[in-house]
Amino acid sequence: MNRDYPLEKVRNFGIIAHIDAGKTTTSERVLFYTGSQHKIGEVHEGETTTDWMEQERERGITITAAAITCFWSKTGEKDKKDAAKKYRFNIIDTPGHIDFTAEVKRSMRVLDGAIVVFDGVAGVEPQSETNWRYADEAKVPRVCFINKLDRTGASFERSYASILDRLSPKAVRMQIPIGEEGAHEGAIDLLTMKAYTFSGNMGEEVIESEIPEALLEDAKKYHGELVERIVENDDAAMNAYLEGKEPSLEELKAILRAAVIRNEVFPVYCGSALKNKGVQLVLDAVVDYLPSPLDLPPATGKNPKTGDPAERHAADDEPFCALAFKLQTDPFVGALTFFRVYSGTLSAGSYVFNSTTGSRERVGRIVRLQADKREEVGKVFAGEIAAAVGLKDTKTSHTLCDEANPIILEEIKFPEPVVSLRIEPKTKADQEKMGIALRKLSDEDPTFRVTTDEETNETIISGMGELHLEILVDRMKREFNVEANVGKPQVAYRETILGSSDAEGKYIKQTGGRGQYGHVKIKMKKLEPIEEGAKIPKNVTREDHFEFINNIKGGVVPQEYIPAVEKGVREAMARGLLAGFPMVDVSIDLYDGSYHDVDSSEIAFKIAASMAFQDAAQKAKPVILEPIMRVEVIVPEQFMGDITGNLSGKRGQIEGMEDRGMNKAVHAKVPLSEMFGYTTILRSMTEGRGSMTMEFDHYDIVPTNVAQEIIASRK
Repeated sequence: MNRDYPLEKVRNFGIIAHIDAGKTTTSERVLFYTGSQHKIGEVHEGETTTDWMEQERERGITITAAAITCFWSKTGEKDKKDAAKKYRFNIIDTPGHIDFTAEVKRSMRVLDGAIVVFDGVAGVEPQSETNWRYADEAKVPRVCFINKLDRTGASFERSYASILDRLSPKAVRMQIPIGEEGAHEGAIDLLTMKAYTFSGNMGEEVIESEIPEALLEDAKKYHGELVERIVENDDAAMNAYLEGKEPSLEELKAILRAAVIRNEVFPVYCGSALKNKGVQLVLDAVVDYLPSPLDLPPATGKNPKTGDPAERHAADDEPFCALAFKLQTDPFVGALTFFRVYSGTLSAGSYVFNSTTGSRERVGRIVRLQADKREEVGKVFAGEIAAAVGLKDTKTSHTLCDEANPIILEEIKFPEPVVSLRIEPKTKADQEKMGIALRKLSDEDPTFRVTTDEETNETIISGMGELHLEILVDRMKREFNVEANVGKPQVAYRETILGSSDAEGKYIKQTGGRGQYGHVKIKMKKLEPIEEGAKIPKNVTREDHFEFINNIKGGVVPQEYIPAVEKGVREAMARGLLAGFPMVDVSIDLYDGSYHDVDSSEIAFKIAASMAFQDAAQKAKPVILEPIMRVEVIVPEQFMGDITGNLSGKRGQIEGMEDRGMNKAVHAKVPLSEMFGYTTILRSMTEGRGSMTMEFDHYDIVPTNVAQEIIASRK
C-alpha cells in the first residue's frame, strides 16, 4: 500500500478560539466546503459533526478535540477530477472553554499550524490569550480569522487592533471586509488586490471582481503596508523594493510562507462563518502559508538506552516514531488511541514498541476519523494523524516507535487540577462500575485525577473547574450507567515552606527478637527554579515541585536504604503538615545519619525520614497556598460599581477595565475559594446580562485568618 498524498500536500492544523467565537461553526463550514458532508450542521440546532457527544450538543460547546480528515482544492482550481491539485487536511477542532484547557494544550503539541478564530465584536478574549500562549510555547505557525463580522457592533479594525495590542505586533492584514454588520458582503484580498463575494445557498461559489470604488483608497494603502511587511523578511526582495521594484505575486507568497512558518508573521483574514463568507479563502491560506510536515524541523527526543539526543525527519523510510496525544473511549470500537506519526510507517496488525513504558503492543486496527465516522486503513505514513484500536498500556504523551531504533519524545506537560470533590456510588452495584468509569475517564483526560482519602477512604476527583467535573460526572452517568452522589466542590490547597531548617529523625524500637534502627539528618529549604538547560548532578533527583539530594559520604547510611529515606520524605510531603494538604516546592538534602548492622531495615529508615521531615517542616515557616484565578467579568456599564465592589469583597485584586463592544470588561485576580457559584450571583446582580470566564493563574499564600479557618475545618 502506497501513500495516497505526497507529504508536501498534507496540512495538520487545528482551529482554536475563545468560547463562542464561532470555532465549531467554522469547522462545520470547512467540512462542507471540502466535501466531507453534504449539509451543514449548526451548533444552535445541535447537529454538528465535530461536537458529537450528547453533552456537547446540549450545551453547544466543544469538550473533546475531534480529529477529522478531509480534502481541499484551492479556489479557482476546483476541477474535482484533478486529484493532483488536492490537499489532505487533518483538522483538530479544539474546545474553547477554559475547563478543557488540556485538550488545547495536547492538540498544540501534534499540530503543524493553527487557524485562530476571533469574535468580530469582542476581539481578543481571555481564552484567546491562553491559547495563543500555548501556541507560542509549541511554536505553532498561525493564521487569524476575524469571524462574526455580520453581527451588530462588529468591527474588523477594532478586533485587528486588539490582536496587535494583546497577542502579537507581528499580525498583518491580508484582507479588509466589504461592509460590516448587516452590510457585510465579502472581503478584499490585499495581496492580489481583488474583491471576493460569495453566492449560492451555502456561499459555495466564490466570485472574484474588481475592488469597489469606495474601498480602493484604503485597499491601496493597506496593500503597500502588507508588501513592506513581507519584503522585510527577505534581504534581496527588500533591496529590490527600495529600488522601486515590487516583487511578483509568486515571490511575495513564497517569502510570506517562509516568514509564517518561522512565526515571524501572522496573516489576518476576515468573514462570517455563519453567513458562509470568507471560509474558503482561509482554507486557501492554509495551503499557501501553513507548513506541511516537510517544512518543520525534525522531531527531537532522546535515546532511552543511551540518553543521547535523537531526531526523526518526516520521511516514510526513517524508523517509525509517533506520539500518542489522546485516548478516547468509543462506544463502537472500545478504546481509541490517537497518535501523530512523525516518521516512518505503521501497518495494522503489526507490533509497536512503547518506549515510555518499555513494553511491546499489538496494533489491532488503524482508523482515520471523519469526526464520529471512521474509515479503516491498512497503513499510515509519516506526517499523518490517525487512531489505533487495541493498545492496552499506551497513555497520553507516550512515544510509540520502532524497537530497533528507540526514541522518547518530550512529554506533554499538563496544568495541575485546582478543584476537587468527594464522590460516592449510590448503590453497592455502582461501586465496581464507578472504579472502572473513573479509571477510563482519567486515562482520557490528564487534568482529571482520582485519589482516595487515606483517613476516610472516600474517593476524591479533581479537575480544572466546576464545569469540568460536572461534565465528567455526567459522562459517568451516561456512558457507564453509574449513579453517584457528589459532595460540594473543594479547593485544591497546597502547603509549602518559606524558610530553611535542619532536623534529625531517629527511629529505635527494641522488642523481643530483632529490633528496628534508622537514623537520618536532613536539611530542608525552599526549592529554587533552575536555569533552562542546566545539568542536574547525579546525586540529585528533581521533579517539578520536589528535589532530593543524596549527600551521604563514606556509607554512614548504606546505599540500599537511600530509596527508603526518599520514600519516607515523599509520603510525609503527601500528608502535609498544617491541614493535611500535599506539600510542594521543597528541597531535601540528606547529609548524615547512622545505621545498625543487624537492626537497620528499609521500614526503619522510612519512618526516621518521615519523622525528620515533620520536624524540619515545623521549623521552616510552613504556610498554606491557594489557587488564584484570573477572572474576566463582562457587564453593562451601569453594573460596574457593584461588580468591582463585590470582587474586592472576595479578596480579589482588580487589575484593569476596558470597553468591550457596548459593555465593560473587568480583569481581576481572585482566590478560587471565593468564586464557587459566582455565575449565579453575577446573573442576579446584573439582571442576567453579565458573563464571566476564569482560569487558573498561580498559587499564593493564604492570609493568616483564612489559614486558621482552613486548619480548623480540617481537624
